[in-house]
Amino acid sequence: MTELSTMEFHPQPQAGEAKPWAFPAPERGTLPNGLTVLRCDRPGQQVVAVEIFLAAPLDAEPEGLDGVATIMARAFSEGTDKLSAEEFAAELERCGATLDAHADHPGVRVSLEVPVSRLPKALGLIADSLRAPAFADSEVSRVVRNRLDEIPHELANPSRRAAKELYKELFPATARMSRPRQGTEETVGRIDSQAVRAFYDAWVRPATATAVIVGDLSATDLDALLAETLGQWTGTPGQARPAAPVTADDTGRVVIVDRPGAVQTQLLIGRIGPDRHDRVWPAQVLGTYCLGGTLTSRLDRVLREEKGYTYGVRAFGQVLRSAPDGSGAAMLAINGSVDTPNTGPALEDLWKVLRTLAAEGLTDAERETAVQNLVGVAPLRYETAAAVANTLADQVEQHLPDDFQAQLYRMLAETGTVEATAAVVSAFPVDRLVTVLVGDAAEIAEPVKALGIGEVTVVTG
Repeated sequence: MTELSTMEFHPQPQAGEAKPWAFPAPERGTLPNGLTVLRCDRPGQQVVAVEIFLAAPLDAEPEGLDGVATIMARAFSEGTDKLSAEEFAAELERCGATLDAHADHPGVRVSLEVPVSRLPKALGLIADSLRAPAFADSEVSRVVRNRLDEIPHELANPSRRAAKELYKELFPATARMSRPRQGTEETVGRIDSQAVRAFYDAWVRPATATAVIVGDLSATDLDALLAETLGQWTGTPGQARPAAPVTADDTGRVVIVDRPGAVQTQLLIGRIGPDRHDRVWPAQVLGTYCLGGTLTSRLDRVLREEKGYTYGVRAFGQVLRSAPDGSGAAMLAINGSVDTPNTGPALEDLWKVLRTLAAEGLTDAERETAVQNLVGVAPLRYETAAAVANTLADQVEQHLPDDFQAQLYRMLAETGTVEATAAVVSAFPVDRLVTVLVGDAAEIAEPVKALGIGEVTVVTG
C-alpha cells in the first residue's frame, strides 16, 4: 500500500456566514482642562493608535513665516522641560513607540503608535511634549536646516512641482492655500525658536484640541491614565480662528513647467469642488472612482490599456478644508505621467473620456464595481487601530459627526448611476479645468496648444 493511500482526507472547509460590519463608533468625552477625547475600544488590537488634533491652522501663521506650523510640529519631539531631545528619543524608543507630527491647512496632527502595555509611558511623553515643549534654539535650528534641505528635492520631483504650481494657479496670491504648506526657502529660513514659541503660545491649548485613542483598552484604566497625562496640560480657553471661504479661479488654461530634456510629462489637472458637508459628496466619490479610481476605471482603460500612454492615471477628491457653513472645499484632480511624444495625444484622449462621460453617462456595471470596491473592502481598510484613529481624527478636523464614515458607506451603496454621473460630470467640466504639465516645453507646447483646452503659458522649472 502506498503512503498516499493511507492519508486521511478531510472535506473542504465551507465559508461561514458573513458578519455585519460597520465603521467603529467612538465614545466621546471631555477632560476638566477642556481637551476633547474620542476613545474606541478595539478588542485584539494590541498596538494602540493616538491621534491628537491641534486647531493651529496654516492661515494663522504670521506673514512671512510660512512653515512655522510645520517646524513647531516637528519640534514637539525635540525635548521637553524634563527631557533633552536625545533623552526624549531614547524614552520613546524604549516604549517601542513611533511618533510623528505634521501641519496641514486645518491644523496640526500628532500621531502615536505604541504597544498597549507601554501606553502609559508613551502617553506621558506625548503629554509632556504638548504641555511643555523645550523648543531649544539649537534643536529648532536643526529642524529648520533639515526642512531647508528637503525643499530642493521636492522641487526636483515632478509630481510635487506640479502640485505647487496648481495651487499657485488656482488660489489668490493672498490666500495661504496658494503657497506651499511647509513653506519656502525664504520663509522657512526666517523661522527661529522665538517664532515657534510665539505660534505655540497663540494657538496650542487643550481646550481647542482633540485626542483620539483606538486599540484594545479593556485592561487599561483610561480615565485615570488620561488624568495623569494629557489631563495635566493646562492653557487658556482660546477661540477658534474664523476661516474665510475658499475661492479659486478654475478658468480653463494650461501651465507648462519647463523641464528641458524630460522623457516624461507629469500632468495634474484640477479645480475645487464641494467638501464632505455637501450632499453631493457620496455621489462625487462614487463617480470619481468610476472615472479614475482604479486600474479598471475609464481613464486607465483608455490611456493605459488601449493606448499605452501611461502606467496609470488617477482621479481623486482631497479635502482641503471642511466646514458645515459651506466655507470649505475639496481639490478635485486627475494626475499621472505620460511619455513626452504622446503628451498631446494623451491629453486629447483624456478630454474625449470626459466629453463621452458627459454625453453618455456611467454604466450600471461601472457603478456596481465601484460600490463593491469602495464599500466591500472597508473592513480590510480598517483592520488596524491606526486606520480607524486617522479617520476619526479626519472627521474631527473637518467638523463632521462621529458616525460620518459609517453613514458614508450606506450612502455610497444607495447612490444610483444617474446621481454618480451627474456628480462626476459636474466635478470635471471640460471647460473649467486648470492643467499643469511638468515636462519639455519645446516638445509639448505646440501639440498642447492645438488641443484648444485653454491658453498655454510656459514657466521655468
